[in-house]
Amino acid sequence: MTVSRRDRVVVVGNGIAGRTACDSLRDSGFDGEITVVGAEHHPPYSRPALSKAALVDGGELTAHRLPEPTHGATELFGTRARHLDIERRRVSLDDGTDLPYDGLVIASGSRARRLAAGDGDGQAEGAVDEVTLRELDDAVVLRRRLAGRPSVAVVGDGPLGTEIASGCLAAGCEVTLVSRGRPLADQLGPYLSDLFTYAAREHGLRLAYARSAGVASSGGHPVVVLDDGAHLEAELVISAVGDVPNVGWLATSGLLTDGELRVDTRGRLRPDIVAAGDVAAFPTRHGIRRVPLWTSAVERSRGAAAALVHGDAAAEVDFHPYFWTEQFGLSLKACGSLPAPGVPEVVDGDPATGKALLRWPRDDGAGTAVALNYRYPVPKLRRLSRATPGDGI
Repeated sequence: MTVSRRDRVVVVGNGIAGRTACDSLRDSGFDGEITVVGAEHHPPYSRPALSKAALVDGGELTAHRLPEPTHGATELFGTRARHLDIERRRVSLDDGTDLPYDGLVIASGSRARRLAAGDGDGQAEGAVDEVTLRELDDAVVLRRRLAGRPSVAVVGDGPLGTEIASGCLAAGCEVTLVSRGRPLADQLGPYLSDLFTYAAREHGLRLAYARSAGVASSGGHPVVVLDDGAHLEAELVISAVGDVPNVGWLATSGLLTDGELRVDTRGRLRPDIVAAGDVAAFPTRHGIRRVPLWTSAVERSRGAAAALVHGDAAAEVDFHPYFWTEQFGLSLKACGSLPAPGVPEVVDGDPATGKALLRWPRDDGAGTAVALNYRYPVPKLRRLSRATPGDGI
């Protein structure tokens, strides 16, 4: 199917995936009507900034802001999609409105997984005071609570959990991170995990190890319950234990496979329906999976929008991962697959000083390059990740 200028496209989701899809529809030549449905009341913003600069910046919360859009879409913020009828081509909203479409972009994202309240959408009244950081409103609340310098327990040893822990330390809090093992080992690999763990300890982070943890209430205060039965007390408990894709509104659509929204290499579910961002699982070198990264959302949304307009003539998306993090005085940019196994080749600098250009080469050319506190343009880092030993910088 090729979407004509007379057609209407509905984009469900006002995050970076939805925003990029709107821009890319225009770039692909679509000049028809676009309507964006977004559950949040805010315009699209940089979600990664919430656990980085936006969490610790003084004064106004501005690090998350994006440029004003130019796509000219009708934007319905603070509105949720509740049902999809693919035969009638209708998206039903929670205010009772039905939106007809000729092309649909599903970019409804995901929500924070909770320890105490399950995976439901929102936290029940009277539930344990468990804080998550997923949306802009979460960041506003967390910044306000950190102003009192409470003792903090962060549950979750991935990038979000460690970035939050770093931000809480910078705010002057006493922080304990509950980790299943070496922090960041599952995401970055053992070598980089060791570098970040050392830096974290040097900044005053405390570590508590547990294969699993829960959150309960004791005397009106939240406590972290470790798998050995021990209780970790803190004035503020923050969980960063993953996300849950927002696919509930698609339950009767017939689009889900084993509960997942699985798209092809162009982001398509049907000729008239595409999906991108955290909600979608797509083919990778390691199988069909969700890749909840900012760059994944951007690249997949561009490809999905082009496929909605041009069909098979649109290029397949060859996603090459890019990841960055800032925490405990370290800035890391990585191109290529992670976690990185073993010890890298040191291209330049010295990891012991905290400043280095590293490379993990692989025989298939799909290597990984990392700039650690090292100023290096991302395009050059991508080329370095695909280089062979001896190519230099």
